[in-house]
Amino acid sequence: MKDTSNKKKPGSGWLSVVTDYGPLLVFFLTYRWFAPADHSSVMEIAAVVKGTLAFMAASVVALGISKWRLGRISPMLWFSTALIVGFGALTVFFGDPVFVQLKPTIIYAIFGVALLIGWWRGRALLKILLEAAFEGLSNEGWLKLSRNWGVFFLFLAALNEALRWNLDFGSWLAAKLWVFLPLSFLFTFAQIPMLLRHGLSSEATDEAVSEEPPTGG
Repeated sequence: MKDTSNKKKPGSGWLSVVTDYGPLLVFFLTYRWFAPADHSSVMEIAAVVKGTLAFMAASVVALGISKWRLGRISPMLWFSTALIVGFGALTVFFGDPVFVQLKPTIIYAIFGVALLIGWWRGRALLKILLEAAFEGLSNEGWLKLSRNWGVFFLFLAALNEALRWNLDFGSWLAAKLWVFLPLSFLFTFAQIPMLLRHGLSSEATDEAVSEEPPTGG
């Protein structure tokens, strides 16, 4: 009988990226479809509400896809989806986009602080959250990766607040795709040399990119 214990679960890899960022793309496209030319009108709020409802629905669908194709739902995806649904419900109920705009700041800040506290105490929390996904990576490598992501998450929290205060909702939402997404991928690729120096196998570099913590927010 063949040993299948080390086989990669079906649909892993880039599907993880799709489940993280797919709902954000749905939010963006739905908002753009319904957004009026006059950003100060009541129709602007209606577009935000419709986009938020689509965002919430797509996030729940992403949970189902993750369970179906990957056989698991990561703790970070559970947490992110819970906040999307919670803050999305507040946005719909009050008709105020500030709630959905605050959600990424809260996610980034909580993850950043948690990872840095774990690193300070000698515990690589990212290893737990990613379920030890990177083959061969030493404990020192996990600690450094947790520290680096912790700092990066805090940077994203500060950036999200700066953009929230200085941009209208449509521009802020566009920045989530065209600023945060490229920054996240660039940061992830920048970690690979460090990971390789700390035992990550060269065959696992694709996994190291696709298994990044969710920053789609």
